[in-house]
Amino acid sequence: MFTLFHHPFCPHSRFVRLALGEYGLDVRLVEERVWERREAFLALNPAGATPVLVDAGMPAVPGAGIIGEYLDEQHGAELADHRLLPANPAERIEVRRLMAWFHDKFYEEASGPLVTERIYKRYMSEENGGGPPSTDVIRAAKANVRYHLAYIGWLARSRNFLAGDTLTYADLAAAAHLSAIDYVGDVPWSEDDAAKAWYARIKSRPSFRPLLSEWLAGIPASPTYVDLDF
Repeated sequence: MFTLFHHPFCPHSRFVRLALGEYGLDVRLVEERVWERREAFLALNPAGATPVLVDAGMPAVPGAGIIGEYLDEQHGAELADHRLLPANPAERIEVRRLMAWFHDKFYEEASGPLVTERIYKRYMSEENGGGPPSTDVIRAAKANVRYHLAYIGWLARSRNFLAGDTLTYADLAAAAHLSAIDYVGDVPWSEDDAAKAWYARIKSRPSFRPLLSEWLAGIPASPTYVDLDF
């Protein structure tokens, strides 16, 4: 069994959980509050970031992208034509491009700031950067969500899934980041029907169910978060 050091609302951690669910792999979840800088966790990943996957007998695997590659190397062939990182080199390039778009660009511009301001800061001490959320940061990040959602909608109108004909890591990456900020109601679903319809398909998959059961005390989920017919 794998062990995943994660935070329930870390978008990168959510991607890994979705991937593990699609592979049908069991995992033990260990919640990690990275701002606490635990020495034992830093020994696993000196960068001090989630997620980190531990597979018995192997070095700790840090980061969403590296974990995705590792899971594909170890288990990808088992999915045959439904492989999450396709065997075709050109298709792999497109999946990796979109993974980078969501894990890096979308996270930096939208999901990262929103999760930090809306969720993490509630649990961080003042010394670790906690305190009231920044309205300026939230306003800018919410504006950025709109153009990322439009891009997802354009992809969804052009293809069956975001990277092509089949479900891939690209879909899981986009859905993971959207799900984290959908919890706090920061996705303007009414602005793009294609993006909304695509997300509803991904959200209905069995791998998504554990994420939809996550909740935070004192922070109620938005009306669209659990509803599969939102």
